This record gives sequence, structure tokens and C-alpha cells, in this order.
Amino acid sequence: MPESVLKIHASNTDRIGNDLLYEYIVYLAKEKGLAGVTVYRGIMGYGMSSGAVTSTRFWELTEKLPVLIEIIDKREKLEEFFRVIEPDLLKMPKGCLVTIEPAEVLLRKPGKK
Repeated sequence: MPESVLKIHASNTDRIGNDLLYEYIVYLAKEKGLAGVTVYRGIMGYGMSSGAVTSTRFWELTEKLPVLIEIIDKREKLEEFFRVIEPDLLKMPKGCLVTIEPAEVLLRKPGKK
């Protein structure tokens, strides 16, 4: 079964309980044995979490910025993981967007542990 990428578009300030959403998802994905997760912080954007355009400004100490959480693994495992996190995502006061798409892996070379 080929790999897929689960993408979660949210804000860096979104939380699940007391945990930042992106930290919660990374640690849970690791616990569930998913192949890999990367969190990207955007420099500007708007979307489901906020209709306002947000951007980085050097004079602001606290920034609300878009984040993209990408998780790669077999589609079946990603769908199972989504079923685990979906109830928490639905409880968040702000919005988010979750997509899944195929990924063609060209190289898989593990590093030394």
C-alpha cells in the first residue's frame, strides 16, 4: 500500500486542552508509531482558524501564525490516526482544515540512532 500525507492546517496558538495542538499531534503520532511528522510555521495566512490575515512582525512578542502539520505513513494508518484525533479537533473553539493525499516516496534512508 503506498504512502499518503495527512495535512492539518491550523494556528500555532490552537490548543487541545492545555497542550498546543501541534505538540499534541506530534507526540501522539510518535506514540502511535506513525512514520514521520513535520510541523511548518507559516509567515502569513488566513483560513478556518481565523478569517483575519496574520503575519510575522518583528515588534510583536506573541504571534498568531498558521501552522501546517504533515504526517506521512500508509493511508490506512493515517485514517486510523485521524479517527483518534477527530473528536479533539471538533472540540477546539477555532477551526482547522484536514486533508489527505497520496505521496510518492522516492527515497527512504533511515539515519543512525
